[in-house]
Amino acid sequence: MPPTAGSGSSGTPGTPSVLRSMNDRAALDLLLAHGPLSRTRIGHLTGLSKPTASQLLARLEAAGLVEVTGTSSGRPGPSAQLYALNPTSAHAAGLDVTPERIRAAVADVTGRVVGEYRLPAPPRGSNVPVVKQVGDALDGALKAAGLTRADVHRLAVGTPGAFDPRTGRLRYASHLPGWHAPGLLEELAAALPFPVAYENDVNLAAIAEQRLGAAREHDDFVLLWNEGGLGAALVIGGRLHRGWRGGAGEVGFLPVPGAPLARHVTRAGAGGYQELAGAQVVPELARDLGIRPVPRGRSYVETAGELLRRAATEVADAAAEGSGAPDAPDVSGAPAAPPGGDAGSPYLALLRTYATRLATGLASIVSVLDPELVVLSGALTLAGGDALRDLVQAELDELAASRPRLVVGDVREHPVLRGALETALTATRDEVFDTSARR
Repeated sequence: MPPTAGSGSSGTPGTPSVLRSMNDRAALDLLLAHGPLSRTRIGHLTGLSKPTASQLLARLEAAGLVEVTGTSSGRPGPSAQLYALNPTSAHAAGLDVTPERIRAAVADVTGRVVGEYRLPAPPRGSNVPVVKQVGDALDGALKAAGLTRADVHRLAVGTPGAFDPRTGRLRYASHLPGWHAPGLLEELAAALPFPVAYENDVNLAAIAEQRLGAAREHDDFVLLWNEGGLGAALVIGGRLHRGWRGGAGEVGFLPVPGAPLARHVTRAGAGGYQELAGAQVVPELARDLGIRPVPRGRSYVETAGELLRRAATEVADAAAEGSGAPDAPDVSGAPAAPPGGDAGSPYLALLRTYATRLATGLASIVSVLDPELVVLSGALTLAGGDALRDLVQAELDELAASRPRLVVGDVREHPVLRGALETALTATRDEVFDTSARR
């Protein structure tokens, strides 16, 4: 509710109302970061006197934002009540959309996931409207959480490509059926009773790493996503760089040595970095090296992941036997000799060759941006693990003047969905933690 006239809540900096709101937000952020705290501890961390801290907590408890969760123990003197955020005070939702499925989740205001659902893509030719798919996926997660749409404050949706801010049309994702219809965003807005944000899936993985994972203390970093497609998220000065039409980071189309030019960039995987180092090339490289095929019935991403996992395991076994980790491949892309001089190690050759291909495109990206950190994320990165990271790092040090540190991402379970939840939760907290609007 907006402040009433003459209430002293006009929002003028320095007024008691504004100072109370600032103190309220500081206390709520502390509870979010540290969990249950006593009145004395909150007063100490905020610099507030005990009476002021008591008034603050009483105000937040009356507003339904905090609750008493227990008492302190193990210290001399009387026990103190412990206050925590009321997790049911707000909920936010996220969707991770791919051509194969929509994965949905709902989180309470503390960030705890309370409901999840996976909706497979409809059969080809069924023409199920996107609005229905989104609603069904969301409702499945809400049902698992025992909630309804009325309990959700905001939703964030992650998709391949990006919605053009000028036209509202999805670009760079021709492989996502149904999501290119004109007026789609208006239809979704009319069907859902809360604000909806849309973001590129790789950007959301970067948000997850920035807030929860490997990039928490870095203002300039690149996240290289390696799963069904190759993509990048660019964070400069702590902020996502999306580009003029949302296409920043669409590096799958990047011209690179050793691959045809992607002259028709609306066709996914036609030339460029994607054709040099996308998941689809791993089985081809394995076949050329005489590696026995992975059992049928798997997608090319699953097949590529299994092959890289086997290669990484062989590196780990070689290290455990004392022969050491493999050397990096030379810049020509020819596999280096395996540890101990064993020329008959095709899995190690596969890992080295693929690392060279990844580093080739990555060298162009870091040469332009000069980031302090590169986060490697996605299913193939996780499959190759530290062995693949080490080889890419060694190659990149040879190929680029800028030498950022490479790390494997920390957010390994559904990073796109986690980034969507973080995006929706940030906006939700800004809304519900603003106690000035409650007066």
